[in-house]
Amino acid sequence: MSDHLKDFKTISKATGPVLYREKKSRFLGYAFPVSSVEAADQQLVKLRKKYSDATHVCYGYRIGIVDTHLRMNDDGEPAYTAGSPILGQITSAELFDVMVCVVRYYGGVKLGAGGLAKAYKETAKGVLEVAPVVRRKAVCIIRLQFQYPHLDEVMGFISQNRVKVSTQQMKLDCTIELIVSPEKCEAYCNRLMRIDGVQVNKKEAYR
Repeated sequence: MSDHLKDFKTISKATGPVLYREKKSRFLGYAFPVSSVEAADQQLVKLRKKYSDATHVCYGYRIGIVDTHLRMNDDGEPAYTAGSPILGQITSAELFDVMVCVVRYYGGVKLGAGGLAKAYKETAKGVLEVAPVVRRKAVCIIRLQFQYPHLDEVMGFISQNRVKVSTQQMKLDCTIELIVSPEKCEAYCNRLMRIDGVQVNKKEAYR
């Protein structure tokens, strides 16, 4: 099991818009759960199409637990006044696989760099405060494939160790998937591989 795999917090569904006003400018905040850069790009395309008349659509995201992708975009605002404070709120909340977008409609009054940074920060903070946060738990999925005559020995191991069964197919060719903690994965796999006729595969996942 990877030493880098760990539990993490994300959001369970898209949230927004959350409205923030500053000197006649309107800021609309959205938060999206995204598990890949491609998913983030798709959400961004949809949002820009929906708000095609907006002055700016700025964003930040933090994707991936092991190989983390961080990105921020000011979309024409002065450098580091939009994307940076947005991303800062995501990291402050210790969230992963999350993108926050802020749509701005200019109200005719310039806010200055400090005012802009505050507005984007508060909008991002506001939408993340109402987004439903969930914890994803790191697990190991052990997939067993074997012939039916070996079923009793496999089920004996499962019962003895009180292992959670995710899926099972009991025919002549049997397949069972087990969910175990990362700490127990290696030891369980080694013990199961000692059962003649049982093919063992494992993969990392989150639940």
